[in-house]
Order: sequence, then structure tokens, then C-alpha cells
Amino acid sequence: MGLFDRLSTMLRSNINDLISRAENPEKMLNQLIVDMKTQLAKAKQQVASAIADEKKLQADAETMKKQAEDWERRAMLAVQEGRDDMAKQALGRYNEQLQGAQQLHETWLKHKAETDALKLSLRQLNDKIEEAKRKKNILVARAKRAEAQQRIQETMSGLSDKSAFESFERMAEKIESTERKAIAAAELNEEVSGDRLARQFEALEYKGSSDQQLIELKSRMGMVGPGQAQAVRQLNKGAGDVHDAELVEDGDEGSTR
Repeated sequence: MGLFDRLSTMLRSNINDLISRAENPEKMLNQLIVDMKTQLAKAKQQVASAIADEKKLQADAETMKKQAEDWERRAMLAVQEGRDDMAKQALGRYNEQLQGAQQLHETWLKHKAETDALKLSLRQLNDKIEEAKRKKNILVARAKRAEAQQRIQETMSGLSDKSAFESFERMAEKIESTERKAIAAAELNEEVSGDRLARQFEALEYKGSSDQQLIELKSRMGMVGPGQAQAVRQLNKGAGDVHDAELVEDGDEGSTR
């Protein structure tokens, strides 16, 4: 398992653990960002160590190649001096150093490719963390909206309970029944203790009053002249006096009889 595979596994484990016990989304998201940054810092240290190893391999390969070149020059010097025996020994050293340098160079090339891949993965991880930081506020807003929607749904579910509505209707019926009883009691009290004759005259007066109001309304609308309105009012008043007189005469005749 590679470095970033292990890092990804650790991040997923931490994220799943936080999500499973998340109570405050904003707090959890902030903690996730902190954990990501911590893991990124550790990854940077490991990548830096890999880069240092790669640089050392490169330096060792170059050093060994230089040593091989030095033994080649010595072999050439021995040949110039007529010391073929020394030249053969120098060439043997040259071959050993050159072979070692080639092996180190190949190892360095492989290590460099791996290091370049690690640096690319590190940049990608850093970019993802920066993107996560930018998205955090959006996610917090979405979490709050989802929480509000959930509370609304819970409230609506509670209101959909039939027992609550039935209790409400029973209370409304009880209030209406109390109101009807109060109205009935008032009417009964008026029937028992009220003056029926007075109420009959009030009805007559109200009728006269309605006629008078109608004439006055027509007068304001220009449909009846002021003199006509005054005559009607006098007529209504006279009719009332005549009616009262008739009542008095009937009373007198009754007393005489």
C-alpha cells in the first residue's frame, strides 16, 4: 500500500467516524479540515524524506561515475608508462565503478519517478483540501437548511395526528355550545322579565325610523326635495300622534264603559 493510499484510508476512517457521531455539522466540518491539514503535513514530511533519498541516490551515482572515470584515466596513464599490468588492474576498478554507477543511476531514475508521482499526489491532496475549505460554508448552509426542513417535517407529522385535530374540534364544539346556552338564557330572561308592549312600540318606531332614513337618503341623493322630506317627517310624526291618541281614546272608552 502506497503512502497516499494509506493517507486516503486514514482520512476516510476519520471522516466516517466523525460523520457517525456528528451533532454539529459546522464543528465537524472544521474538525475534518484540521484533520486533513494534519495528514497533509505528515505527507509533506514523508515526501520530503523521499526526495532527500532520491537526491542522495543521484549524488552517489554521479560520485561512482566520477570514480570510474578516474580509474579510466589511471589506466591510460599506466599504458603511457608501459605498465600494462597496472593498466589492467585500473581497468578492472574502472569496470566495477562504472557498473555500480550504472546500477545506482537506474535505481535513481526509478526513485525519481516515484518521487515525482508523490509530489503530484501531494499537490492534488493540497488542492482537494483547499477545495474542501471553500465548500465548507456551502455544506454548513445546506446542513442548516436540511435541519430546518427536518424540524418542519417533524412538526407537520405531529400536526397530522388525528387525535390532535379531534381534540381541537371537541374544544370548538364545547365553546360553541357554551355560547348557545348563554344566548338562550339571555332570551329566556328577556321573555320573563321584559315588557312585551314596549318592544312592540320599539318595532313600530324602528319601522318609522327606517322610512324616515330612506327619505333622507333620497333627499341627499337629490331624488326628493327638502320640502317633501320635511313633509314626510311631519306626516310620520302626525301618524304617531294620531296612533297615540287612538290608544288614549280607546283607553278612556274602556274606563267609561
